[in-house]
Amino acid sequence: MAAIGATVGITLGITSGGTGSAASVTSGHTFAPISTLGALRPPPPPGALGPEGVPVPAAAQLAGTAASTTGRPIDGISCQTTEQTLFHIHAHLTVFVNGTPRQIPAGIGIPGAQAQSTARGSLVSGGTCLYWLHTHAAAGIIHIESPVKRTYTLGDFFDVWGQRLGPDQVGPSVGHVTAIYDGHAYLGNPRDIPLTAHAQIQLEVGRPLIAQQLITFPPGL
Repeated sequence: MAAIGATVGITLGITSGGTGSAASVTSGHTFAPISTLGALRPPPPPGALGPEGVPVPAAAQLAGTAASTTGRPIDGISCQTTEQTLFHIHAHLTVFVNGTPRQIPAGIGIPGAQAQSTARGSLVSGGTCLYWLHTHAAAGIIHIESPVKRTYTLGDFFDVWGQRLGPDQVGPSVGHVTAIYDGHAYLGNPRDIPLTAHAQIQLEVGRPLIAQQLITFPPGL
């Protein structure tokens, strides 16, 4: 959980002001102005600040973590006994299902997760091992802590979690998936969304669609 290191950059070549309708293909990813999604409902209150200084949604979990407890390599991602910080960045994931928020649980990618109580809620401090992609709290912060610099994707994270992700499914929730990446509509397969430094990713299953619920990354995260 140290300060952010290097990142894999991605440039968003979107129509100025986000009001046009033309899609843009950049670095192998296709984006469109947020206006192409039509009317968006305002996001709900973000929830109280959690132990990482980021709001934790007052909502049910999208899915538990039991499926991510094997410790075997997944997508070339190992589970090691210490955090790997050569490549260390963080991204944020928000999920809505039919307009209702879902919580991303603590302990994804940490088999044998050991939680400790803090003044702001539960924090997973360790376990039998840590995958290079994992979560310490239920605020949607994805920790990318790797001994190699590579482009990890949201699909990698869901594979470590043991949950399905695709154009018509997010975890156990099935329906058309709308993806928003840093304020822009993402038009590709959500599995391919890159986990870049301070990326803010929102997945929505079904409708109504909710405007992106942005967070402020605290210092050191």
